Amino acid sequence: MNIPEFRTPEEPRFPGERPLANRGQQPPAERRLADRRAGQRRTSRAVTPLEGTPVATDDPLGFPLSPRQLDACVRAALHEDGAFSDVTAIACVVSTRRAHGTIVARRAGVIAGVPLAIAAFRILDPNVAIRVDVEDGDEVDEGSVIFRISGLARAMLSAERVALSFLQRLSGVATLTARYVRAAYGTGVEICDGPNTTPGLRALERYAVRAGNRRSTSAARAARVQIRENHLAAMSGDIAGAVRRARELAPADASISVACRSAADVRAAMDAGADVVTFDALNPAQLRECVEVARGRVLTEISGAFGPDAVRELAATGVDRLAISPLTHGAPVVDFALEFEAM
Repeated sequence: MNIPEFRTPEEPRFPGERPLANRGQQPPAERRLADRRAGQRRTSRAVTPLEGTPVATDDPLGFPLSPRQLDACVRAALHEDGAFSDVTAIACVVSTRRAHGTIVARRAGVIAGVPLAIAAFRILDPNVAIRVDVEDGDEVDEGSVIFRISGLARAMLSAERVALSFLQRLSGVATLTARYVRAAYGTGVEICDGPNTTPGLRALERYAVRAGNRRSTSAARAARVQIRENHLAAMSGDIAGAVRRARELAPADASISVACRSAADVRAAMDAGADVVTFDALNPAQLRECVEVARGRVLTEISGAFGPDAVRELAATGVDRLAISPLTHGAPVVDFALEFEAM
């Protein structure tokens, strides 16, 4: 089995696609998300000083930040960008001038990051009025309107770069995830992110993976302790001792995963009480043997930087989950634009 390595994908196209998950037994939040993707998208919602919040009240994905955390995250980004002292906007725009703006997708994709973009505009103009036409997890075509803004022109221009950056980055992650999910359709294997995320953005990147993965907050990954090969090397290969010590120190509801290189490692991990066994860089025969040993006793996971073309072949080993590191550190951005009209 020659596993294609990950390469930056060509621009994906999404028009007319349907949900990939089997909706027969989905929980309500997941059904709402799937229904939107099947063409039953919710009506637009308003976000004004008197109603609405950046996160939709019926959010099926489980936005990971509290209102206070959201404000702190976006405010820090605005400070970093110099938005509170934007010399260009101050020089070119009268402080009282108003404007209309429209956030438009310049590429097809899956949307993620709408609450952060909305928060950027609201922090600089608390009286801004926004009409949201597309929510996180929705698939859009090129030219689709994400949301419309009416407020102070200077604030709108100063918030533009931060708002679009959040949308571009997180929508890129969601869009690439959806490509892998399509590749895995019908195999029963779960697509999830790998352990490598951007420092400070882990919760948001994993949220974007959920947006592209057709998974609600109920499917979010629980707290996890990962015993990797270097950890085992530090314990002279003592899998049982590593699992025992991790179980003593980890939260009660945390899952324990162990990197395994052979069927013997899998048996040792299971006997020690591990919840997940992970494999990396094994050949097809080794993978099938390890998965067969673990079947029905623990979850099995293959991790790596393989491309979508490898998904079905890897799924054929019987593994439960594919942890794909490029989802959070190799995704190309989805381009957005602010169409601006001064009043």
